[in-house]
Amino acid sequence: MPNAKRYRSSLTIAATLTALAATPLLPTATAQPGPPPRTPNSQTQHHTRISTAYELPGDRVYPEGIAADPRTGDIYVGSYATGAVYRATPGKRAAEVFLPAGTDGRKTANGLKADRSGRLWVTDSTAGVAVYDLRSRALIARFDVPGTPGGEPRMVNDVTIAADGTAYLTDSIRAVIYRVTPAQLEKTARHEGRRGELTTHLDLSGALEPQPAGTFTLNGLAADPTDPTGRRLFTVDMTGGDLYRVDTSSGEIRKVALRGGDLTNGDGLELRGSTLWAVHNTTNSITRWHLTDGGAAARLERRVTDEALQIPTTLVRSHGRTLVVRSQFDKGGPMGPGTPTTPFTVAAVDGI
Repeated sequence: MPNAKRYRSSLTIAATLTALAATPLLPTATAQPGPPPRTPNSQTQHHTRISTAYELPGDRVYPEGIAADPRTGDIYVGSYATGAVYRATPGKRAAEVFLPAGTDGRKTANGLKADRSGRLWVTDSTAGVAVYDLRSRALIARFDVPGTPGGEPRMVNDVTIAADGTAYLTDSIRAVIYRVTPAQLEKTARHEGRRGELTTHLDLSGALEPQPAGTFTLNGLAADPTDPTGRRLFTVDMTGGDLYRVDTSSGEIRKVALRGGDLTNGDGLELRGSTLWAVHNTTNSITRWHLTDGGAAARLERRVTDEALQIPTTLVRSHGRTLVVRSQFDKGGPMGPGTPTTPFTVAAVDGI
């Protein structure tokens, strides 16, 4: 299993601009059964069980993003390798292709989010974000990341939707948060071509711990569901291991005081009330935190570490279940050579 240093070095600027979306992956194996359910071991909290919730069709999926439709409970998973998006229906183990590989020219599907208006937001790390109608699968609008290919490096990563309907997105190399307001979405959807540009709303580079140029920093992003104004966000610096609380109205950026652990290698986040879940990709871990003092501090409540998580990249809570993406990035994906176990899967983790 690669350590954090190896992971960060493998995700350099050059890898982002080339290998991230264009480098062919190594040949994959004939379909094999997914890993069996895991029972607790010495690194896993008591009463934790990891099992397979959904299977994804295809032998080079390398899934990264996941979203739950708050209206139907359907689960959507994005492919890092092809840009395809899959839909899984509760009660059915096999997922289906929702948006085929390469739809609308997309090369990757990183962060995913389904909003309450029946739209699916899909980020493409080197391009921007596309918004789809979940009923018709039609493209509503696209927002391109500022700059030109081959210019300033960028890595559009995660997306979250605030209570007021505004979408926010992290850029892991630029250390900025982009914004798409409901008014911008509506205007772009009416415009010929349905294309707009992502606007930088907040720059966190001055608040983060100093890192070498090209280091991945901002990753997972979550809007505070207890804030009706939609102003409060939380984002993780995967390299510094820190969590930040951001006020999108005032621009205030505050490092959250973490007690009992840190968020090194932190990837996707899920926030429900005062409980925050985070996956730590290269350490095959999930942590659960309790936010206090309005999000100024967080206390580690539980940590699960198990190789059965297969390099988890994000998670979502849906109908009382914790669903975790098993990326297998270290098996012929962006983190190293090898052969993945197929089918690729989404895990259900009980006890976290």
